Amino acid sequence: MSRNMTLFKAEMGEAEFQKFSALIHSEFGIKMPPSKKVLLQSRFQKRLRALGLSSYEEYCEYVFSPEGQKNERQHLVDVVTTNTTHFFREPKHYDILNNIVLPEVWRTVGSGREARIWSAGCSSGEEPYTLAMVLSEFAESHSGFRFTIQATDISRDILQKAMRAVYSMDKLDEIPQGMRRKYLLKSKDPAKRLMKMDRVIRSRVRFSQLNFMDNFKLDFTPDIIFCRNVVIYFDRPTQEVLFSKFCNHLAMGGFLFIGHSESLSGMDLPLRQVAPTVFQRI
Repeated sequence: MSRNMTLFKAEMGEAEFQKFSALIHSEFGIKMPPSKKVLLQSRFQKRLRALGLSSYEEYCEYVFSPEGQKNERQHLVDVVTTNTTHFFREPKHYDILNNIVLPEVWRTVGSGREARIWSAGCSSGEEPYTLAMVLSEFAESHSGFRFTIQATDISRDILQKAMRAVYSMDKLDEIPQGMRRKYLLKSKDPAKRLMKMDRVIRSRVRFSQLNFMDNFKLDFTPDIIFCRNVVIYFDRPTQEVLFSKFCNHLAMGGFLFIGHSESLSGMDLPLRQVAPTVFQRI
């Protein structure tokens, strides 16, 4: 039997799943209930192939070995994390941003300093680049308004994709035609059907790697935090700890955007709700 056939038929034992589940939760905050076992098994297959291993037991031994702890953890998080995103996702948030949040931030910062936005859990870049386009439009009608966007994610692979800023044309349907013409460049080869964010938009966004489970410190104080559809993968206690960290970093009077499937209900946080899934630091 070939090694590929062995991999196809290999199954993850309960003991290995429990070890992986506990590690993923403690290191990355992501909950892995028993219902995720088949998903985890499927995602780990490419790591078994890359390492030339024939069983999940071997892979588990490697992950927890000194060599694996040094060399494999980043690969582990790259295959475990989910990176579903698209441009102008949850579009009502951008209406709220334009009509409520940015005018308030503009009144606060004026032309004295840059407005600072954090895209936390930025995935392949669609969210921070959407923000860069929206804020660029706002800046055109508000002389002196300046901004910078910091975008972070735990996955090194997905950050590299975000920094390339190249997207297939079928991923750009949500971007208004005017913005698409203004802020994206077509590939020189029309057959590739690819577009790239222009240099100005790319220059507005800084990317860096960040694990929410670390005791992290930011080198800036954000006026706006977008953390949407990220904490749904964490259990409730971890969510509350994470949102407390966000509040500690958010400027007084700053704004937090969360996903429409997420809730802060019952959490003891220094926030007031200004719109559905939009909150202000008090």
